Amino acid sequence: MTDVDHHLRDQINAVERKAIRTVDLGARAIVISAAVLVLLVGLVLPWIDGANGWQVLLGHVEGKAGVVPRLFAATSAGFGVLASMLALVTRLWALTWVCAIGGWFASVDGMLAIWSRQSTPDASPGIGLVIAGVAMIVIATCWFRTAWSRPDVQVDRNAQPVAE
Repeated sequence: MTDVDHHLRDQINAVERKAIRTVDLGARAIVISAAVLVLLVGLVLPWIDGANGWQVLLGHVEGKAGVVPRLFAATSAGFGVLASMLALVTRLWALTWVCAIGGWFASVDGMLAIWSRQSTPDASPGIGLVIAGVAMIVIATCWFRTAWSRPDVQVDRNAQPVAE
């Protein structure tokens, strides 16, 4: 093989490695982006006795918020907003799995946060908590569908170019 053949083979291998590491989100990127926006709106709306999600996240709600709503505020902001934005920008498969698994943890935590507010006497979950919980479920579902959609990639590293 000539130097041109080696150079071309190296370029093809580099493109192949990049294609293996990245994901094509297609229309799902729009759904995820919209759900992240809805989650941000949910974090601004009231969660607990008039306190919004950001106040719960930052710990400005004394005695009113339990551990579960605070954990949901942290996991929804971390996995639902930050990790999702990072995965949308980089399109890396590894981040897709981080968002999927972390998103489902946050979704379960969100449902527990809503349930814990409903089971407390004289308390009810605010509209922001419910909106954030539903948005997290949508985000987690989209990320899991994306993560599971990766085709099996079989790469033959020993393949030789065909000589004409």
